[in-house]
Amino acid sequence: MRIAMLDDEPREIESIQRVMAVIGHECHGFADGKSLLRGLRAQPYDLLVLDWRLPDVEGIEVVRRLRESFGNRLPLLLTADPEDKARMTSALLAGADDFMVKPLGSAELQARVQALLRRAYPSRFERELTFGPYHFSPLSSTIRLNGQPVRLKQREYDLALLLFRNLGRLLSREHLMQAVWGQELEAGSRSLDTHVSRLRTRLELRPENGVVLASVYGLGYRLEFLADEGAGLPYPSAGAAE
Repeated sequence: MRIAMLDDEPREIESIQRVMAVIGHECHGFADGKSLLRGLRAQPYDLLVLDWRLPDVEGIEVVRRLRESFGNRLPLLLTADPEDKARMTSALLAGADDFMVKPLGSAELQARVQALLRRAYPSRFERELTFGPYHFSPLSSTIRLNGQPVRLKQREYDLALLLFRNLGRLLSREHLMQAVWGQELEAGSRSLDTHVSRLRTRLELRPENGVVLASVYGLGYRLEFLADEGAGLPYPSAGAAE
């Protein structure tokens, strides 16, 4: 998963990047609050690690700005010097999810990050799921079709998992945008339709594989399982793969 880190000490950023890489996370460092906000608007991130002491802005102000701009969907972990520990209560009240006191222990940092991610994105930490010929691995955000890996971007994977977990149900465009992008559907936006088109192609959502992704004009999309066509597969269960 993608993590953004704000710290004006390059060595601290490099240290946390190494710790996150061990548990399979990609960590991007930012040296000041303005560059962090620009980065968050340019690309999606799953968790933020912020240093309380910054040269250009107070930590509490960064927390407030982040919550105003991005809501509560992004888990936020603060790191603080021992003398700042007493001020962490105000940071939690402002919207931070957790904090750690420096120096940061690798094992504790990994455990706290995993706990925050598991709480914010429970579906990604489920056991592997099988739907007919489609096999989902939530922890690594990967899909295999008939045993072959399919390359998807994170939002494409999130959209695919949401559709498969709601087989046979009509999902409105507004619901899909809110669930996958964390924002309201903008008038004239084609982002959702573009992602749906890619999924149809890359996941081969067609009768031969027992599924069809139907568009309901003006309403949304429904992934339909064709139990008696194509491969003749039984209706899939969303249980864990054995």
